[in-house]
Amino acid sequence: MKRIAFLALALSGACWGLGFPLGKFILTETDAAHMVLLRFAVAAVAALPFALARAETRALFRSPVVLAAGAFYGVAFMVQFEGLAHVSVTLAALLVGAMPALIAVSAKLLGDRVSPASWVGVVAATLGAALIAGKPDGAGSPLGVALSLGSLLIFLAWLITLRRAPPAPTPMAIPAVTIVIAALTVLPIALVMHGPPKLDLSPLVWAAIVGQGVLATLLATAAWQFGSARVDAASAGVFINIEPLMGASIGVLLFGDHLSLALGLGGLLIIAGSFIVVLGEKREAPVCASAGPI
Repeated sequence: MKRIAFLALALSGACWGLGFPLGKFILTETDAAHMVLLRFAVAAVAALPFALARAETRALFRSPVVLAAGAFYGVAFMVQFEGLAHVSVTLAALLVGAMPALIAVSAKLLGDRVSPASWVGVVAATLGAALIAGKPDGAGSPLGVALSLGSLLIFLAWLITLRRAPPAPTPMAIPAVTIVIAALTVLPIALVMHGPPKLDLSPLVWAAIVGQGVLATLLATAAWQFGSARVDAASAGVFINIEPLMGASIGVLLFGDHLSLALGLGGLLIIAGSFIVVLGEKREAPVCASAGPI
């Protein structure tokens, strides 16, 4: 069973890793806000059967905590992909690697135990993010870096909020409801920013949007929840790092991103620090078990 769980976690990391390269491709024909709107529209349609299947699941739409989590989730993606419009795929992906360090800090502030080894990882990941942010070497603008890092703080707020969510009747209940709420949150923001979305996109871009919605959003979340429920948090957390590794690799191989010394060293520090963080935690923490869908 653990082998299947690890395969599911690897699948989730790979699917999340597709988000940045697919997003960069979609941005060639539309803006970031409309891309996120269309992504969540597709994901919400796929999630509705899970969100409406049972009365207990439908009741989650009345939970203030779940409503807040969904709003944070949608806004975080909007900020993240506004940042992607100003940075390379590789830079955006590597910055996501700082997320486990942010989780460790928040866990300490919320009273959870953080091991000394994890603090070593926090320092390494923070130095890596600072190195990239301070010297992106043409991989992006300061605004893009700031938006990318700012989105991680909003994702962190989403994770902290989910810790207070009511018990879910099924593993897919809260992810499905959260996705629908996120789509409803993104809709008015995108309309105010840019008006109705452009729908006469090329077939390849529509395929990328469907991939983002079904693979990088719904499937990734479902696979993560299946796998993380069957292994310990430290083992599951390692798979968070598949996302920046895959995103950065695709950026270099397919998008022609330049892997400079600062970008490469900063990325290595972030990824190494993240591994130390998740492996340094000896006991399972709920926020770490939820730290995947970025």
